[in-house]
Amino acid sequence: MITVIDYGAGNIGSVIRACEELGAAVAVTGNPSAVKQAEKIIFPGVGAAPSAMENLMRNRLDIALKEAVKNGVPVLGICLGAQIILERSEEGNQTCLGLLPGTTVRFRVPDTAYKIPHIGWNEVKVVQHHPLLEGIKPGDEFYFVHSYYPRPADEANIYAISDHGQEFCAALGKANLFAAQFHPEKSGRLGLELLRRFLDWDGTV
Repeated sequence: MITVIDYGAGNIGSVIRACEELGAAVAVTGNPSAVKQAEKIIFPGVGAAPSAMENLMRNRLDIALKEAVKNGVPVLGICLGAQIILERSEEGNQTCLGLLPGTTVRFRVPDTAYKIPHIGWNEVKVVQHHPLLEGIKPGDEFYFVHSYYPRPADEANIYAISDHGQEFCAALGKANLFAAQFHPEKSGRLGLELLRRFLDWDGTV
């Protein structure tokens, strides 16, 4: 059973459909007790860090998610869910979950040929082995929609990078926590393969 956290941060329908296409049973919840009891968690999201954190804290989902990570539950963060796992976001100077040390920062690209927000397909380069990234080859692309990106304090927490006028972290994590700035659920075959690997992942790296 995959538990998808619903905290009012954008449309989660594509995540649910992708998991169901892979044959996974999906439970969508905003209940912290259900999150604490989850076997596997997907933490998606689009939108702004301040409103996302407000919703998480109001419903005590921040505490539930932290407990799940501490207890070794495999967790997959997506897009905003990859940004607010860090300590702080420049978006609204917002204090975030602090599951990993670091800050989410806004793109600062000097070349006007690179539009912000960054929308579209980009190559993702694996820089450190991770079970969810197995099989990704040079030139493989995933779909991005974002103006901010995660910048972990420790490079050991970076698993993949991409480039949009500047190099940025595209996938990060530690132990049973993995997060992607790109959208695997919108990235065709390669994205589905990543999600399939998550379904089989026991949280070890």
